Amino acid sequence: MDPTGPFTPPTPEPVLAAPKPAKPLAKRVVPPRPVLSAVVVLGFVGLLYVVEAVDTVLGGALDDDGVIPRDFSQWDNIAWYPLLHGDWAHLTGNAVPLLVLGFLATSGGIKQFFQITAVIWLTSGLGVWLFGSYGSHIGASGLVFGFLVFLLVRGIFARSPLQIVLAVVVFAIYGAALWGVLPGQPGISWEGHLFGALGGVLAAWGVARDARKGAAATLNA
Repeated sequence: MDPTGPFTPPTPEPVLAAPKPAKPLAKRVVPPRPVLSAVVVLGFVGLLYVVEAVDTVLGGALDDDGVIPRDFSQWDNIAWYPLLHGDWAHLTGNAVPLLVLGFLATSGGIKQFFQITAVIWLTSGLGVWLFGSYGSHIGASGLVFGFLVFLLVRGIFARSPLQIVLAVVVFAIYGAALWGVLPGQPGISWEGHLFGALGGVLAAWGVARDARKGAAATLNA
């Protein structure tokens, strides 16, 4: 090579732009894996129909296995009372909002959804067992109210404008149902609604708190 010849500069290597950080799960409004979310929620609602079919074959024998307030021999009914319904109309009335609100509640991922559901389930059941009127409290409406209130308040705890916008839409569609947390129609477990709603608030607060703790740990690492 002639050292005095023309100099050819090296070809620059292509530069890859850094990927945009994913939106934190606590602030998402759309499930990260929507197909899986749909399968999980549909599977749960399908289970409710299977249980009601079994109860129909048994002549409604399972209806007495709900939460019976302050009855220590029946406290374990908290584990399954949302799976039981008085009849097909009762179940159908819960199934549609469960599908919609449950799917939206999976926006933080399936693991978080199970955590939210557990908080609402236990808060509603324990609240009814401690303070409910005597009788067998059954039905998934406590979960419905829990998911509803979770979606309404999580944006405030997480300081997410998109979630607040979604909360406005959800309130416009289902907000009237919130009157169900007050005593009203005989035979309706308003206590289950009320404590389910409180469980939704607790779940939203917990999700936002855990997200803030995770962000702080990342910054301090």
